[in-house]
Amino acid sequence: MAGKALKDESKKFEKKIKASLKNIYVLRLYIAGVTPNSTRATMNIKKICEEHLKGRYELEIVDIYQQPVLAKGEQIIAAPTLLKKLPLPLRKFIGDMSNTDKILIGLDLRPKK
Repeated sequence: MAGKALKDESKKFEKKIKASLKNIYVLRLYIAGVTPNSTRATMNIKKICEEHLKGRYELEIVDIYQQPVLAKGEQIIAAPTLLKKLPLPLRKFIGDMSNTDKILIGLDLRPKK
């Protein structure tokens, strides 16, 4: 029984992955100036996008010092923060984006362990 359930879950995840290959990811990274954390977050998310979403993503980088209204509108309380707008559900990631596994799981590009 457990083997069948695992196989069914595996098939569901494979379908989800195939569907996600067609999705365009709309991401917005909120940073706070040219700090080491902001620079690291920018480099890390660009690397993740190029390796796992090549040609299927839009990444906007917003400096909350230059555009505070955008950060307020999205209720950004820490920087750097990555906002996954599409595909739904909306998700937020806080930090320098160095935990690649966490980001990939949150973007539904890798199954939870």
